[in-house]
Order: sequence, then structure tokens, then C-alpha cells
Amino acid sequence: MTSPRTTLSLVDTDPAELAVDAIVIGVHSQTAEQGSGSPAGTLLLASGAESIAAAFDGKLTETLALLGATGGPGEVIKLATLGTITAPVVTAVGLGPEPSGAAPAPETLRRAAGAAVRALAGAPRVALALPLPDDADAPAALRAVAEGALLGGYRFAGYKTKPQPGRREPVADVLIAVPDAADATAQAEVVRAQAVAGAVRTSRDWVNTAPNELRPPAFAEAVAAAAREAGLGVEVLDEAALKSGGYGGILAVGQGSEAPPRLVKLTYTPAGGGNGKRVALVGKGITFDTGGISIKPAQGMWEMKSDMAGAAAVGAAMLAVAALKPSVAVTGYLPMAENMPSGTSYRPGDVITMYSGKKVEVLNTDAEGRMILADGIARACEDGADYLFETSTLTGGQVIALGKKIAGVMGTPELCERVKAAGEATGEPAWPMPLPDDVRKGMDSDVADISQVNAGMDRAGHMLQGGVFLREFVTEDVAWAHIDIAGPGYHSGEATGYWTKGGTGVPVRTLVHLVEDVAANG
Repeated sequence: MTSPRTTLSLVDTDPAELAVDAIVIGVHSQTAEQGSGSPAGTLLLASGAESIAAAFDGKLTETLALLGATGGPGEVIKLATLGTITAPVVTAVGLGPEPSGAAPAPETLRRAAGAAVRALAGAPRVALALPLPDDADAPAALRAVAEGALLGGYRFAGYKTKPQPGRREPVADVLIAVPDAADATAQAEVVRAQAVAGAVRTSRDWVNTAPNELRPPAFAEAVAAAAREAGLGVEVLDEAALKSGGYGGILAVGQGSEAPPRLVKLTYTPAGGGNGKRVALVGKGITFDTGGISIKPAQGMWEMKSDMAGAAAVGAAMLAVAALKPSVAVTGYLPMAENMPSGTSYRPGDVITMYSGKKVEVLNTDAEGRMILADGIARACEDGADYLFETSTLTGGQVIALGKKIAGVMGTPELCERVKAAGEATGEPAWPMPLPDDVRKGMDSDVADISQVNAGMDRAGHMLQGGVFLREFVTEDVAWAHIDIAGPGYHSGEATGYWTKGGTGVPVRTLVHLVEDVAANG
């Protein structure tokens, strides 16, 4: 099920003369510390809105303040223009305090653009006249505005059978005001934003799809179809191929469901062989997680349709890679299974022979993600990779440790720092976490090579237990990073910034940034 798309273009026309349904400007809040001579709480117009302010005879900020505008980050205030400019509505979006000697941070612009475009649902054509720097930071700022607009305008198509009163259609066309609409660098940023934001939206669509419509075979077919259309190489291993190939972890988790498991491999080969480096992306694809025999509590279990957000992110990131064509080889691995309780389910106490040959003692069937990921990681290492990035909604421990917006990252220290830097650049924060030796020692098994969890620690350090387990399946010659997105992969609260309720698409933009970084810097 595909969400409605939003188109994006650049304009260099005077914003006051644009024939659009609404025009968005930025406003800053002012604090006493800024010392401009105006009282604290006074609104400050951001750059880009000068001609619009002139049309209001200098009374625009005063009028917005009367309507309750404070300039707080993400605040949206609409004002009828009554013919003062061409657009019938001017929309002021808060950018927070005016930064000293610099344009707003890219993430501030990204969130502002998202909030404004979402609030303007029902307006078919919208222009953004937000502050863009005229220096080396200009491309990053434009990228942020473009991504925010495209993601803020996202709405899942949904399953409603009747028109909803008052439900307004998302913005169809977004124009971004820039100094020179023909500038090649600016145009390239628009192309990139459309590819990356389009991938994020696809990832959100997959995560938001009802789990009865996206069981492993259907999920594999959806990813494969999109990948073939994008020009990627596609290989889908069904249950027979998984059995003959020895993928014990994927098969064990999937054996409790009547919908059999899958492993999807997507391949991007750069022209001329690229820079010689190879990147592997691995994503967890549990299409629904009941916990299996170790069943979860009923409360909130419906959100477990999002337990395939890692695979959705990897599949979508591969679509963006196909469009952007970086000079590095990239392969995506998407192990998929449905974790269900039944007479054929795997059990606590089972010993599973994994794809790598390691024997794993199962202590908790709800620690299933690491089982399928271990097989995906082992296959990626066998195929050959210099860098391996794996992402998954792996543990509730990530949410307890870092909250719902910051991912945990574990693995090769240097690569973890690269993930952290990529998260900072894209607005998808990640924080490096340790892999303690004592956690691994507690996973020694009396009957197998390793147990699936550290029984002595129970839920303590559960995020670290997951990382320690996955490390066992990474070969020594591969730099790797495990990105736990249990919190940021799905947003259950009200829409905010460019996040809507449901799947977020995290960490698609991080993965694409990392691929481009490896392509550029090795």
C-alpha cells in the first residue's frame, strides 16, 4: 500500500508573488540575553521573509504575536493575507532563538519544514521561504528543508473504507525559495532529497502495513518487486532454500508460523567496480512478534507489526542507493520471519545450529531477532564485506537506556563513531554503547557454544546482551556496527516535526549517509 507522494521543486521568484495556496516563513523567539533592544518575547522574522514583511507594512510580527506566536521550535501559526501578497495564507513556523552569526541548524530547519507542511494539509501547493545560508552550509540546509517537507507531508494510505469528515489531503506540491533555482548544486540536493525521502516513505509504508498483509512471503515479494524496478540484483531464499542452506536461526524462529520465513538479498554493483570497498547492510525482518512460547504481554503487542523496521530500513536504503549510484558496492540482507506460538514453535531449551555452524542454546524465544540476524550477518561475512551495518528493533533495553529517539550502536569502535557522526548529520541520533566481557561470560552455555541471552542478568543490560551475541557471528576481518532502533523505529505518539505517527523510517537516512561516506572516503 503506497502513500500519496509529494513533488518538490525550486523557485527563485519573490516569495510575495508566488501563486501558491500558502507560503511558509520562519520566525525566531527572542530572549533577553540576545540584547537587541527589544523586549524579551518579541518575534524576529527569519531571513527569506523580507518581501512578505514589507507587504504587511512592518506589522507582520505584531500580528503573529497577537495570534499567539512565540517562535518556539515547531510552532505553526496561520494568517490570512487578505490580498497583501499573492498567496492567501502565510504560515509562520517557529525556529527557536535566532542563532548568533549563523543560520538555524539543519535539524531545526528539517523539523520546521516538516511541521509546516503537515499543518498545511488541504493546501495543494505550498512554498517554503525559510532561511538558507549563502555559504558552504547552504547545501546541508537545503537538503534539510527538502527532506523535512517531503517527510512531513507523509501520510499512510490506510484502510478506511469511507471518507472521513474534515480529513484533508496532504500537500501535493512543495516549492522551496532559493537565490538561484538553476544552481546545479541546489538541483542536485533536490534530486537527492527526493530519492532519500522517497526511500524513507517506502520504509514507513512497509512498517505501517497491517501484519496480516505483510507476512514474510508477502514482505519478501514487496521488497523484491521494488528492488527489481530500481535495478538492483535480487535473490529470495524460500523455506526450502533456507533449509538446504543451513539457515538454522531463521528457520527456528519462523517454524511456529504457517507463513514461512524468507531471506532477501539485494545487490548494488557500481559502474566500473567503484572504489573497491564493499558495504553490507543487514536488517531484522520479524513481520510480527508475539514472543513465541515466551509470549509477550497483550498490552501494546499491536505495535509488534513494526518489528520488521530494520529490514524495511535496509530494503528502502538499497532503493536510495540504486537511485544515487555511489561508487561503492552495497549488498542488503533481509532475514524475515513471523514469531508465533504453536505446536511447531521453537522452545526454550532448544539447541539451534546456525548458518555459521555455531550451536546456540535458546533460553527465551522472545529474543528471536538476534537469531535471524546472526544468520544474515554470517551470510554477509561469507559473501565478503569491508563494513557491515546491521539495524534492528532488537531490545526494549535500548528504550530504557536511551529513550525513544536515540538509537544504541555497538560494534567496532571506529565504525560506531562513524554511525554517531552520520546520525548527527541526518538528525537520526545514535549513541555508542559498550560490549562488556562479563556480559559475554554469562552467555556461556553448558550444552552449546553460546546461549541466546545472559540468564544471570535477566533483563539487565539487555541491549548489551544483544550486541554481544551478534558479535559472535561477525568475522574478524569485517568492521561492523549494530544499530538498535527499538525506540526510534516506531513513533506511537502524536506527530511532531517530520515524524508522523507510526513507522519513522529510521535509520534509512543514516544508512545512506554511511554508504556515501564509504564511497567518498573508504
